Formats: sequence, structure tokens, C-alpha cells
Amino acid sequence: MNQTATVTPPAVSAGRLHPFLLALFVGSGCSALIYEIVWFQLLQLVVGSTAVSLGVLLGTFMGGMCLGSLLLPRYVSRDRHPLKVYAILELGIGACGLLILLGVPLVDSLYAAIGGQGTWGLIARALVCVLCLLVPTFLMGATLPAVARWVESTPYGVSWLGFFYGGNIAGAVIGCLLAGFYLLRVFDMSVATFVAAGINAVVAGLAFLLSKFTPHQLSTARYAGQTQDGPSPWPVFVTIGLSGAGALGAEVVWTRLLSLLLGGTVYTFSIILAVFLIGLGLGSTLGATLARRSSNPRTVLGILQALIAVAVLWTSFQLTNGIPYWPVDPDYGVNMGPWLYFQFDLVRCLWGVLPAAVLWGASFPVALAALTSPGRDPGKLVGGVYAANTVGAILGAVAFSVFVVRYYGSQQAEIVLIIIAATAAVTSLSFPFRTISLGRVVLLPATVVLALATAWKVPPTPWQLIAYGRDLPKQIGYNDKCLFVGEGMNSSVAVVYDDKQNTNFYVSGKIEASNTPQDMRLQRMLGHIPALVHPNPKSVLVVGCGAGVTAGSFLVHPSIERVVICEIEPLIPKEVATRFRDENHELMKDKRVQIVSDDARHYMLTATEKFDIITSDPIHPWVKGAATLYTKEYFELVKKRLNPGGLVTQWVPLYQSSPEVVKSELATFFATFPDGSVWGNHNEKSPGDYEGYDTVMLGHVGPIQIDVGALEKRFRRDDEKDVVNSLFEVNFISIDQLLGTYACRAADMTDWLKDAEINHDRNLRLQYLAGLSVNTKAEIPIYNEMRRHRKFPSDLFLVPENKMAIFKGWLGFGPKDD
Repeated sequence: MNQTATVTPPAVSAGRLHPFLLALFVGSGCSALIYEIVWFQLLQLVVGSTAVSLGVLLGTFMGGMCLGSLLLPRYVSRDRHPLKVYAILELGIGACGLLILLGVPLVDSLYAAIGGQGTWGLIARALVCVLCLLVPTFLMGATLPAVARWVESTPYGVSWLGFFYGGNIAGAVIGCLLAGFYLLRVFDMSVATFVAAGINAVVAGLAFLLSKFTPHQLSTARYAGQTQDGPSPWPVFVTIGLSGAGALGAEVVWTRLLSLLLGGTVYTFSIILAVFLIGLGLGSTLGATLARRSSNPRTVLGILQALIAVAVLWTSFQLTNGIPYWPVDPDYGVNMGPWLYFQFDLVRCLWGVLPAAVLWGASFPVALAALTSPGRDPGKLVGGVYAANTVGAILGAVAFSVFVVRYYGSQQAEIVLIIIAATAAVTSLSFPFRTISLGRVVLLPATVVLALATAWKVPPTPWQLIAYGRDLPKQIGYNDKCLFVGEGMNSSVAVVYDDKQNTNFYVSGKIEASNTPQDMRLQRMLGHIPALVHPNPKSVLVVGCGAGVTAGSFLVHPSIERVVICEIEPLIPKEVATRFRDENHELMKDKRVQIVSDDARHYMLTATEKFDIITSDPIHPWVKGAATLYTKEYFELVKKRLNPGGLVTQWVPLYQSSPEVVKSELATFFATFPDGSVWGNHNEKSPGDYEGYDTVMLGHVGPIQIDVGALEKRFRRDDEKDVVNSLFEVNFISIDQLLGTYACRAADMTDWLKDAEINHDRNLRLQYLAGLSVNTKAEIPIYNEMRRHRKFPSDLFLVPENKMAIFKGWLGFGPKDD
């Protein structure tokens, strides 16, 4: 469409309100992002954290916004004052936020009764998301079309819509950082919700107040005598829809890559999201300026899409061949602290992602300008463009997270992003045919050539990034060999054979398991300790497959009849456990083993089976989302899944942690299992001098007593030879040595844990504490401090009198006789 550059300013009295409306949209965006973060955390506790569950959550959230943007202009009359409509929407959003906060526990109970695996489980998750999110997101999506009716259908007026959209995104940046770095770190989801609802109330009140100063007639008079003729909107709708698909698809791909590089803490995800939003906001401001000045916004829209293809290539190079090799040693965080390190992360994200995000942000206001014509209802104009962009965003986010990355990997996903951008450019430049100019004829083949050239140059994702993540610069010069690398639906995994002849398993840039002596001891302890303490274990649930060593430890016990492994990433049992077959006793070939592909929280909530033993070896608590497997409410679910006399073991790392983090983990576990104990996977440098590494918490319902004499007799039985050999492989040469890993128990820790913060579902305090401790090296003093408080547990161990002195020596309460 050719558009004259001459514009007529709006009425003065209406124009004076535009800066105030911009400020209101900043507040609206701030509250919306706080809600989004809180609601996703709340509902992931119900529907789970798998890629499918997140896809359902995101699809519902954005689908509601799409419906709101489409339907409000069609069912709310122009005669209603736009500012009053906007105020009512904001009040409705705040009310829904409070209702969701109060109602999710009821939804959780309902879902626990009807949810599960398979098709019905997916339907149930969708129903929960629709029930909780559809109404508030509908109201969110309706806010911009409502206020759009305050401006004129001219390039000047539409440019203000671009500024409003940019202001909304600027507020979203504030909300993202405010929630991620302060409200949820210091307080909890309730306080964050109250703050967001308070912002809604203030915005609504100011909107009502502004509506009193300007009569509604000033806005309705603009439509008098105007026609509804204008260019066909569909080419622009398709273009902006493809742009939305590319933007959200890129966010999925690049968030995965950046989380490898920066570490998957809750702070990392907040920084990445904030950078995307900053780019969109800056781009929207740029696009609003272009919309005001351009005589041919449709051509500008096409050029923006072509430039996005180049920007995707820039980001792909930076995230794989550039930023990972910057000399930013993560160990610097030990001295400079996490907050300065976050600034390095912010700079790296801005350098890699900002150009593409700016161009995507600029596309929205330019698309509005491309459809602007006298007589068009601005509300319907904005609603249509916003809905098309949102539909594309939904398809892009779901397709890339569930399908593209999983089956084709990040490199091919980035090539798809370039193809999408080129297709959007060609669509915008080609239609309608009758208006194609000589300049656009030249631009079309140039765009195709540019897309082919950039797609050809997209670099592959190095396996070293998937394996070593932020430690990649440290690994340069080593002769490690990659045995397997894959990008799954939920995480990326690698198996590496290092130059010390060890096999290591990595998940999303961090080591998760290996066959080194220290790791093998820990994995075997998680299995053998509860299997030996329990008098006759038959069924076991293992949370997290890892290398399969923990699950395989149970297979050598003659009484075990069933082992269920709950693993969120299907690649791990299939590709990783098979590469540790010697260490895990041929786990994947054993008919007693069943693999369940689900996240443990969701499985615990919806399963009905009970077990004699539940053991958990989840990912590090500083990883975003992992804290849900360390909450008091989660441990209560675990307790309900135990048979009478059942036992539970839980891994607690001391490395990359702090005293506050370890205290929180122990105190939360002991709040559910008050008779629990801690067992240390430690190195004894000299008698009484221990180097802590990681620990195992042992919980049980009611008191237990460990009969040391009976276990010694059990070790001499023929049917227990495989158990003895399994322990001997990790240097536990006797039952005394295994039981000698006992460190302390809950009763000993009362004073030490008195100031510990309990990790609840509603605060997930642990992920915020642990996220600040990733670079901390305090495992040795933490372990020694724990042992300093302990007393000999005479009521826990039943020891023959003639052996008591020797046994006390093994536990560190006196000299031991080897």
C-alpha cells in the first residue's frame, strides 16, 4: 500500500493523554509478567514441567490473549469509553490473579484425582490450564485493542499504538526482573501476586480518572463520515504471524543454548527473558517511528523480515562460536560474587540476542501501519494484527519446543528460523501483486539469495557446549571423546570419555553422573543403604535415571521384584544408561524395570502405586524447576507413596552450594521425616579429618533400628554375593564401612537448622538461594560443621556388645580396628 507522508495531528486534548496512557501500559506490562512467572510456577506444580506440559501452559496463556484481542473489538461497542473499558479489564485481571492464587490448591486436589499419563492426562492438563488461565489472559489480550480506539486510524495515530506496545513491553522487562530477582527471591508467590494486583488497581484507578477529563465524544467523532475501505489484510496477517512464530521459536532455541552457557538458574532465565523483552521494546519504539515516517510500510515490513534472517545468523554464530569462548571464568564468581557475574551474563545475552529481538519488535507497529486506512476501527486493526502475531507465536513455541529441536537439533532449528523469516519477507513484498514496484521486484530475489546464503552458514552446536556449558573455556586442550550427544525434548545430553579414562554423563551443560570412584560410591549408596536397612524390599521407585547406577544397585538384591524409573527426558534411559551397562548391572535389559517418561512431581501427584523404597537423584537444586523436588509438599507426596515401613533416600550435594542452601534442604526434608538421618559420601584425609562432597538423606515413617549383627550375617549368605560385590566395586569392603558413612540425624541438627528456610511450593525458596551459590566452594566446612553437632545414635544402631568399640570407630566416634 502506498501511503502519503502528510499526517494530521490528533485533537490536542486527546493527544495530551497519550504520554499518560503510555505510563499506564508500562504498569500493565509489569503486572502481566509478574502474573506470568507466578502462574507458570504455580501450575507447573500441578500439570508438570515436561515440554508437553509447558507447551500446553504456553499455548493456553497466549491463546487466551489471542482471543481477547480478537473478540473485544467485535463485541464491545465503540460507544463505550476506551479508558473505562481498559480500567475494567485491569480490575478483572487483578481479581483473576487473586482467585488463581486461592484456587490452585483446589485445582491441584482435583487434578490429582483425574490426571495421569497418556491422552487423557494431556486432556486433563489442558482443562486445568484453560480453567485457570483463559479468563485472565483473555482480559490481558483485550487491553491494547481497547485503548487502540483512543487513537486515529492514521500513521500518526498508529505510531502511538507502537509506543503503547513498546511501553507495555518495557513494563514487562521491569516485571520480569522485579519478580525474578526480588519478589520471589525475598518473599513468595502470594506477595508477588498482591503486588501485581495492586499495580492493576492503580492502573485502573488512573484510567478511570483520565476518562473524566476527556469526554468520550472526542474519540467517537473521529469515525464520522469515514469509510471502511482499505487493502486486504491477509498478506500482513501472514507476515506478522510468521514473524511471531520465528520470534517465539527463536526464544525456545536460544534460551536452551544460553542456559547451557550461563547455567540454568532461575536468574539466568529471568535475564534471558528480560533481554528478549528489551529487544522487543526497543524494536517497537523503532517500528513506531518508522510507521510514522514511512510512505510504504509494507515494504519496510518485508525488509525487516529479511534483516531478521541475517540477525538469526549473527546470533547462531555468537551462541556457538563466539560467546562460549569469551574468557569469563565461572570461578571468578567465587571472588566477585553472583551479582557482578549476572552483569556478565546480561552483556553476553545482549550481544547475542538483541539484534534479532529488535527487528521482531519493530515488525508489530510497522504491520499496523501497513493496514492503516481512514475509517478502520483501530481496535479491530490492533486486534487482528495482535491475534495473527500471537497465533504464530503459539505455533512457533510449541513446534520448536516439542518437535523441531527434539528431532533436528539447534542448528537445523535456526535454519528453519531463517526460512520462516525469508518466507515472511517474500509474503510482505509480493502481495498484492498489483502494487509491486520496481524496488520490490529487486528486493524479492535478493531476499531469497540472502536467505539461502545465511542458512548455509549456520554453524552446528558443538558437543562441548552441551557437555561443559559455562566451563567450556576450561576444557580447551583436553583430548576428551564424545560418545553420544543429543538434544531431547526437555534437555540436551552428552556422554563423554575423558582423557583420564572416565565416562561422564552431562545434562544441559553440567555433569550429572560418571563412573569415577566418588560418583559411583554416591550412586550405589542411594540404592544399597535403603535396600539393606529395609527388612524385605520388593518394589522401588527411582526418581531420575541418570547413568542408571542407582536403579541398577537394587537389581542385585534378591527380594526386589519391581523397579520403576521416572525420568523426564526420554533420551537418558535410551542413550545414556546403555553406555553405563557395566556399572548399572545391565539395567535396561532387566524385565523388572519399567521406565516412565514424566517429571517426578507430576508422577507423584497422579500415580496410585505405592513402593517400599523411593530414591531420588534429581538435578542440582540451583537448576530452575528442580526446587519443586525439594519442597515440603513434595516430600509429603513421597511419604504417601510409601508402603508401611517404607524408606526414602534423597541426594543433597554439598559442592556448588552454601550453608544456607544445605540447611534449607535438610530442614525441609526433616520437616516431613523428623527421624531422618544424613549419610556422607566423603573422603577421609586422616582420622577425623573429612572432605565433604555430597550426602544422602535417609527418611522413614516412624523410628527404625539398624541391626548391625543381622546385616553381617546377611552379607555372608550366598544369595547376597552380588550385593557384596556391588559394594566392593566402590570400595565398601564390609558392612561396617558402609554404615560408617553415617554422618548425623535430625535430632542432632536442631540448633544448626533453627534459622533454616523451609522450601515450600509457594515460595520455592531453594532455587533462589541455590542460584546465588553456584560458584561457591564450601563443601568441606559444611560437612565438618554438620558432623560437629552429631552424637552417637545408640538407639538407631543395634550393635553386639563385643563389637561396639570397633563400630564406633567406623562412625568416627573412636579408633577403628581395620
